[in-house]
Amino acid sequence: MDVAPDLDAVAGESVVVIGGGFGGLSTACYLADAGADVVLLEKNEQLGGRASRLEAEGFRFDMGPSWYLMPDVFERFFGHFGREPTEFYELERLDPHYRVFWKDGDRADVLPDRERNRELFEEYEPGAGAAFESYLEEAERTYEVGMEHFVYEDRPRLRDYVDRDVLRYSWGLSLLSNMQSHVEEYFDHPKLQQLMQYTLVFLGGSPYNTPALYNLMSHVDYNMGVYYPEGGIGAVVDGIVELGADLGVEYVTDAEVAGIEGRYGAFAVDTADGDRYLSDLVVSDADYAHTEQELLPRHKRQYTEEYWESRTYAPSAFLLYLGVEGDVPELAHHTLVLPTDWDRHFAQIFDDPAWPDDPAYYLCVPSETDDTVAPEGHSTLFALVPIAPGLEDTPALREQYRDRVLDDVAENTGTDLRGRIVFEETFCVDDFADRYNSYAGSALGLAHTLRQTSLLRPPHRSTAVDGLYFTGSTTTPGIGVPMCLISGQLTAESMAETT
Repeated sequence: MDVAPDLDAVAGESVVVIGGGFGGLSTACYLADAGADVVLLEKNEQLGGRASRLEAEGFRFDMGPSWYLMPDVFERFFGHFGREPTEFYELERLDPHYRVFWKDGDRADVLPDRERNRELFEEYEPGAGAAFESYLEEAERTYEVGMEHFVYEDRPRLRDYVDRDVLRYSWGLSLLSNMQSHVEEYFDHPKLQQLMQYTLVFLGGSPYNTPALYNLMSHVDYNMGVYYPEGGIGAVVDGIVELGADLGVEYVTDAEVAGIEGRYGAFAVDTADGDRYLSDLVVSDADYAHTEQELLPRHKRQYTEEYWESRTYAPSAFLLYLGVEGDVPELAHHTLVLPTDWDRHFAQIFDDPAWPDDPAYYLCVPSETDDTVAPEGHSTLFALVPIAPGLEDTPALREQYRDRVLDDVAENTGTDLRGRIVFEETFCVDDFADRYNSYAGSALGLAHTLRQTSLLRPPHRSTAVDGLYFTGSTTTPGIGVPMCLISGQLTAESMAETT
């Protein structure tokens, strides 16, 4: 049961929100609904942050997030304002949820049918069907407890965890082990382990550095389902923007913020074009490190440059957006191509950074579901290869890797795109840094490692500047569109509690 947060304390306050990603859009909605006067400044030409859209020559791409997961979070978000997601976009549950090609020639479809998925697991390993059920039972409990008591309830201080209720809720949860050791307790077959761990890509981690608590993602995957919003994730952005406008949010695009001055009750936010916005409060949904290191004077920063250098960052990505002639029937809407041993790829992201020589990657073909995203007789698709942040990124390297990816797709999925491409664009490390001010060109921000989860992530409220707050993926609850929506609520609650 959703209990609306008490945000009355922000009524009448003027607020500048910096950045129009999901965290900024969500925060703006909560504040405006509570009676604050909200202006949102977005650096780029469109709202959505990393959920930008690319439209060219009749093709339309979601440039960033493309999976619609955790529909309950979207329902709860819109429900807070007395609305429903279906007022803004329609959902279609995908069948299959996704397809997996392994590079040994094997292939599997994960379906919106739990019993058939159980049978799939049993085919790979005797007894794995029963283990599948046990794993999902634990994942469901983790999701229910984790979401209600550790995601929707912000606990920014150690003392917030040292009470009887928290201990009771967390009893039996896998809080300290990593995903690899946790999954090994249930499955021996490496392919089944991969099926339970691929969602770590959405958290920006590897099986060895992501807490086992995130087994809850398997409940999201197998029990809750994978959906496609009509019009793509961009349609979700449009819906939230429309909601915010109805609540009174003012949006300003092409407004790159160059500096933040002042404190509570007397802020001045300056843009690169020379405009100045005055407000009582400021919320930054821009990259956390960029906000502190570039927008604030040194004496108003919470963290040093060395702090940011020492963090573990989620991968960047090599993205190849393609408009192609004809269909691609071998591929599903969501397709994963995986080496049978993906440890080397993770090592080349987190341990010994390099362009992966045997990449694991993701292919998205929204034209399989939505005929409005490509001209008639054509397909829209993109390839996403997770790579280490901070890698050298040159036109020559992109061209070489583009050819490697196209060769790999042809060899391992039977889909030869070469010779059929009529539109093409790449996006990589330097683009993430330039377009989103992303630290080291990370695609997602701080990874969810054991030392960078929950209260160990940077806080919503600045400890150095009274009246400055943060929202989005670097703070709690973390990475992913649903988490950023929730971050907006937690930031607004923090503002109401401390204003």
